[in-house]
Amino acid sequence: MTTSVDVAPAASFDSLDPRTGEVVASYPVHTEADVRAAVDRATATAVWWDELGFAGRRERLLAWRKVLVGRLDELAGIVSTETGKPFDDARLEIVLAIDHVDWAAKHAEKVLGRRRVSSGMLMANQAATLAYPPLGVVGVIGPWNYPVFTPMGSIAYALAAGNTVVFKPSELTPGVGHALATMLAEAVPGHTLIEVVTGLGETGAALCRTPGVGKIAFTGSTATGKRVMAACAETLTPVLIECGGKDALLVDADADLDKAADAAVWGGMSNAGQTCVGVERVYVHERVYDEFVTKVTDRAMQVTAGEGPDAQIGPITMPSQLEIIRRHIADALDRGARAVVGGRDSVGDRFVQPTVLVDVPEDSVAVTEETFGPTLTIAKVRDMDEAVDRANASRYGLGATVFSRARGLELARRIRSGMASVNSVISFAAIPSLPFGGVGDSGFGRIHGADGLKEFTRPKAIARQRFRLPIKTTTFARTAKDDKMLATLINVLHGRG
Repeated sequence: MTTSVDVAPAASFDSLDPRTGEVVASYPVHTEADVRAAVDRATATAVWWDELGFAGRRERLLAWRKVLVGRLDELAGIVSTETGKPFDDARLEIVLAIDHVDWAAKHAEKVLGRRRVSSGMLMANQAATLAYPPLGVVGVIGPWNYPVFTPMGSIAYALAAGNTVVFKPSELTPGVGHALATMLAEAVPGHTLIEVVTGLGETGAALCRTPGVGKIAFTGSTATGKRVMAACAETLTPVLIECGGKDALLVDADADLDKAADAAVWGGMSNAGQTCVGVERVYVHERVYDEFVTKVTDRAMQVTAGEGPDAQIGPITMPSQLEIIRRHIADALDRGARAVVGGRDSVGDRFVQPTVLVDVPEDSVAVTEETFGPTLTIAKVRDMDEAVDRANASRYGLGATVFSRARGLELARRIRSGMASVNSVISFAAIPSLPFGGVGDSGFGRIHGADGLKEFTRPKAIARQRFRLPIKTTTFARTAKDDKMLATLINVLHGRG
């Protein structure tokens, strides 16, 4: 039994600790032939997994959940080493993922199981049933910022739906991918439900091009998402795309400012700002703007990036992101913005200290492009209508946050986003029954919840005739009398009112 491809690759790459640059481990760069072999093995295993039925899969997935709980600290250590995030943050990420495994395993049958549906009066002689069989093999291309929580939104739900998975983890966090597969193999011995393939972009492209993959679930940048879609088009493989965001937080005049400021700082700075649904833009009612900025400033100044035990956030995991963060801060300041916390000198060789910018032009890249660092832009608005308009001006549409006592739900509904939290931040991601995904340049498709389970299936509709109707319809033996009776019936059913 293996949890990765066996063919000896021609090359390898190193996984590095971003805090120090030290090599953690080396992993193979799997070729297109290796990926094809992994898909073939996953296809064979998928037959067994599907035949287990919902009850059999539930039992084994809950066993996996138990293994994950028992080895929580071990997995958190791997996440912390490969991403650089603090150990406790890594553990929190895994805890949330475990909850999703539990929900998917326990709710798959209710959501996807075969059920009768109404056939309507016109087709009353038919028994109509609907089921959601699995796709077979699901390819998952995972990110590095939340290397357990994010891909598990696809992996756990795809498995619960009856699929096997070929998982290509980020080249920055390959050890996490291997650990997840190994722990599943411990819970389900004798069968490899997650085949892990490692490598750089070409390995992911090979997974997209390989026939036999029922769907690709991708998480990453919008630019890479477009390339994934292009590669998948070669085999007409459907895709689920979860890309970046430029999420806004709205603060109304009646908001609890202490909680709103805390949410802004945590939502924008946690995980060093490397969160697709993290807060990047804040729009504050003019009546409370000055007080809110003061509260955010006080809190942000207490947050420190570093590798020591007192640091609340770690390094920028992907080195190339440092230049993007530096460019965004510089552009804002060059165009008249002020840094009330941090500034140009906040960006170091590995770490970025928190930066809070005010008076930033709305067409600055610090407002229009995803920064993916521990930065916030705060803007004053005359009212919440202006705040909604500014929030919706982005080409992204992933998550949003609203702090308001009286109008929270109303404002949340008006924001063009896939998800929103009212008087809390990013809470939607931790609720397994809620779908997760965006619109616009943030992608399409959903993980989590009933929608996430259905995402990895194909609806199968069956109509079975129980008896003959007195009116002939789908036959060349239909008569003028049949047509007249049919017209009369449709008028009775749908012509009144």
